[in-house]
Amino acid sequence: MPPNATTLPDTAALAARLRLSATRLARRLRQEADAGLSPSQLSALSSIELRGPLTLGALAEHERVAPPSVTKVVAKLEAAGLVERRADAGDKRVVWVSPTAEGVNRLATVRQRKDAWLTARIAELDGDDRARLADALDTLEALTGDPT
Repeated sequence: MPPNATTLPDTAALAARLRLSATRLARRLRQEADAGLSPSQLSALSSIELRGPLTLGALAEHERVAPPSVTKVVAKLEAAGLVERRADAGDKRVVWVSPTAEGVNRLATVRQRKDAWLTARIAELDGDDRARLADALDTLEALTGDPT
């Protein structure tokens, strides 16, 4: 028998639970990362690595922050040796940002730590809960439009 309105969970209640769970999971993963970077620095470094060399303007768009904010974040990443800047050959006003080898290594370490923590937690689940989690991930990926 297909579910009807009386058996479906309340959408607003689901949204509230999902938001709270996602926030708690994100906070815990940040703690496990032990990256020595702020969340905005870690996010910017990840975007730079994922999308290849970026202009500061493109990075600001990806991060959805104002250009002065991204300039400060990149300056801190550069001071830490995690990114490098280079002027555009055709327009010296444009600056490209790339991850350094140290930046790529730092991200790999952070991801490994997060994955290890999640792997250990998931391993504690029984088979039914792991199957439900896999189904929920399919739904979350569809909800966010993120196929990865």
